[in-house]
Amino acid sequence: MDFIARYESWLVREKRAAANTLSSYLRDVRQFEVWSRENDLVLDHVSQEDIKRYVNHLEKKGKSNATVVRSVASLKSFYTYMTAARFVRVNPAKGYTPDRAERKLPSILTNREVDLFLEQPNIGDAKGCRDKAMLEVLYATGIRVSELISLDTQDVNLSACFLRCRGKDKERIVPLYKAAVRALAIYVNDIRPQLLDDLGETALFVNMNGDRMSRQGFWKIVKCYQEKAGIHKEITPHTLRHSFAAHLLENGADLKSIQEMLGHADISATQIYTQVVNQKLRDVYASAHPRA
Repeated sequence: MDFIARYESWLVREKRAAANTLSSYLRDVRQFEVWSRENDLVLDHVSQEDIKRYVNHLEKKGKSNATVVRSVASLKSFYTYMTAARFVRVNPAKGYTPDRAERKLPSILTNREVDLFLEQPNIGDAKGCRDKAMLEVLYATGIRVSELISLDTQDVNLSACFLRCRGKDKERIVPLYKAAVRALAIYVNDIRPQLLDDLGETALFVNMNGDRMSRQGFWKIVKCYQEKAGIHKEITPHTLRHSFAAHLLENGADLKSIQEMLGHADISATQIYTQVVNQKLRDVYASAHPRA
């Protein structure tokens, strides 16, 4: 029986997994399947001890802590499906945490770095206006890049200053600050119509050929402006999401509101930003206090 094919179908139909999540989970489970065959194991007869042996195998190969943690998370998801489908009685990965597992605090930009980064697009041309609107919306809302490129024109209400985002499990409404609304209004009213070949295109953000913007295309945009800004921190689309959340928390927003805007199902995922802010305060104290 092809358990992985059934698992893929479950992720798509039942869990409505995002494309990058689907790809990541399937890649990790397939790698585990290869290791299992090499060690005379089958996927429906695996123990927690086998999971530990596999983690040791990854560590000996020099895999990073992040890769090991992600692989275990993928196996937990896979065996959650296997138990739900009654192919196994017990999830062998449940409750197991790699010895080296430690949650790395996300990298965030300072307020000045955000300003510098958002100043880079040349709003004197069509591409720069589009890029400015995309980056402003991303920092204004903290939405995921997959959610950003999935936006349609009907999801934005410029007069009310908000957008509707379709997340993993449900829709959510996220406010837009005035600068983001201005950049978006210029793009929607003046630039987007110039880029379209097909007037029936519903995508809010399109590439220079008039098609929906891709993840890869937006990733290149972010890297381009990081280089132009001369910011030496690694900046990804997710960096702006992290910065959005941390800056809100620094300025007094409550965790529950931030959770809702980020679309986190569990508030524990949002609590990581408390650690980020606390670490920043400790760093400031250590560098500024005369007796620190």
